[in-house]
Amino acid sequence: MKRQAQRATYGAEAARGLTGKLPQPFPRTIGPNATKYLREVVESGLTCDMVLRFEQAFARALGVRHCIATPGCTPALACLAAAFGFEPGDEIIVSPITDYGTVQGLVKENYIPVFPDTEPGTVNVSARTIAPCITRRTRAILVVHKTGLICDMDPINELAQRHGLIVYEDACQAAFGQYKGRLAGTLAKAAGFSFDAEKTMGSDVGGCVTTDDDELAERIRFMGQSRGAEIEPHFGRKHVVPGHAYRMPQCTAAICLAQLETIREEVAQRDCMARLLSQLIADIPGVKPLPIPDYVNVYSCWMFGISIEPATFRCSAEGFAQQLAEAGIPGAGQGKYYLMPAACTFLDENARAGVYPYSIPPASRRYRYSADTCPTARDFLENFIRWSTFCGAYTEQHCELAASIVREVADRNRR
Repeated sequence: MKRQAQRATYGAEAARGLTGKLPQPFPRTIGPNATKYLREVVESGLTCDMVLRFEQAFARALGVRHCIATPGCTPALACLAAAFGFEPGDEIIVSPITDYGTVQGLVKENYIPVFPDTEPGTVNVSARTIAPCITRRTRAILVVHKTGLICDMDPINELAQRHGLIVYEDACQAAFGQYKGRLAGTLAKAAGFSFDAEKTMGSDVGGCVTTDDDELAERIRFMGQSRGAEIEPHFGRKHVVPGHAYRMPQCTAAICLAQLETIREEVAQRDCMARLLSQLIADIPGVKPLPIPDYVNVYSCWMFGISIEPATFRCSAEGFAQQLAEAGIPGAGQGKYYLMPAACTFLDENARAGVYPYSIPPASRRYRYSADTCPTARDFLENFIRWSTFCGAYTEQHCELAASIVREVADRNRR
């Protein structure tokens, strides 16, 4: 009998059973007005437009013209993929170290994801690593600010402008982070955000798209929320394109609105504690924190990460991470599955089989997906350890405790 595969879990379910000596994101701290807003939804008989209130408040907070609320981050990016209206077989350059939600919309629209490598020593791409991937079929660059570290966007935008390409952001882990004084999600044509339970501005679920482009915003609402339907007089709805019904629920909007009212203070605390912890970790021989570039004014750190030098220790990174978890850092582990060319096995299977859109045409060439197609990212993740339980409840004492645990494990395993 075939063994049943273990399903992936998310949010509080994924964190259930974690133990340790440091704060965890669950149970979540919810903004003090959440109950008030939820009561408004119920007592109004669902007639209050809490979604619109949240959209307007989030747009004001970011300083953008439009916020379109969605049920999650994956639907937010899927709405964008649909709204752009590229052709099957068109190429979207996308960061290779990310989550499946980044690429799902591309796959469903029959676009072809192209993964550049990352910069050495970090989780992010750059204009330098993106440039070799641009072809005549490239239509857009989808940049991921992994762990909340914002990519160096000015050179990426300049590169895209030279080639006539759209740039948009996956800011799901970077809510209210700042790049050269500008907020993540305002650095390109559009952006997707996450308000899923475990994220920095976590609700029960939720996400949104932000943009200053009026035409694109209307297209997102039409394709992503109105199911591609137009009203024809004397008939009703006619679905002129295959659209989606990715609308944020009213109660989710109520919690998101409450979380928005406290997010700035939490992000400021995360930034301060991530920088302190990075300084403490940097003093441990053989261990390096993720570098925080000078252009990142505010690090909206959702996930704290370190790299170990394999020649320095007797154990592997996997063993090191397991010892960190046992010593009190909840959720410490590796993130090899973040490497999309290796994690999305169906991509290589379809490419090898010539399954549409990898058939020629519409594809213009043959594609392959594996860890070896992004060797810098592959090698980095071999020795990368992170804990996504890093949260806004950290204090200086928690940072000192975390650093002491890392030092203890490092000293115990040093060659």
